[in-house]
Amino acid sequence: MSAPSNHFAPLARLLHWLMALMILAMLFIGAGMVASVSERHEWLLHLHKPLGIAILLLVVVRLLVRFSTRQPPLPSDLPGWQVLAAKLSHVLLYGLMLVLPLLGWAMISAAGDPVMLSGSLQLPALVSANATTFAFLRKAHGYLAYLLFLTVLLHLAAALFHGWIRRDGVLESMVRGKD
Repeated sequence: MSAPSNHFAPLARLLHWLMALMILAMLFIGAGMVASVSERHEWLLHLHKPLGIAILLLVVVRLLVRFSTRQPPLPSDLPGWQVLAAKLSHVLLYGLMLVLPLLGWAMISAAGDPVMLSGSLQLPALVSANATTFAFLRKAHGYLAYLLFLTVLLHLAAALFHGWIRRDGVLESMVRGKD
């Protein structure tokens, strides 16, 4: 049996960085949408919807990859609270990556609008049209987007802490290919 790798599988790394770019784009597109009442709003909305569905599909693939490949171990000298924080933050990140697109889809459905991914591809409504449900889902989507942004910032800070201060290989496990 081979020794555990100190790096994530290539597909896991590809999905990580692809989704990192998509999520950052999504957060900025979302911020632009709520800040704009011009024709840009409609254009941003047409970017936001398919990108959200793509993130939803990719997070499912990413979870399959995560559970079917070995993860590099965390450093053995990492304090217990940091190990717990790492595990909980990853659960939170995956949960938000799943929940936010579903909330957005449900929110559009509750508004009574068709969920269009392109000119001809329409997704089924997740909930029936209801103004109260729409208002609740819109707030939840917004608050959870802020939580995702905060969690991404903390994830980035932790990665940089491991890479620049501890220099313990945690950052390299997602950046580099082979030992």
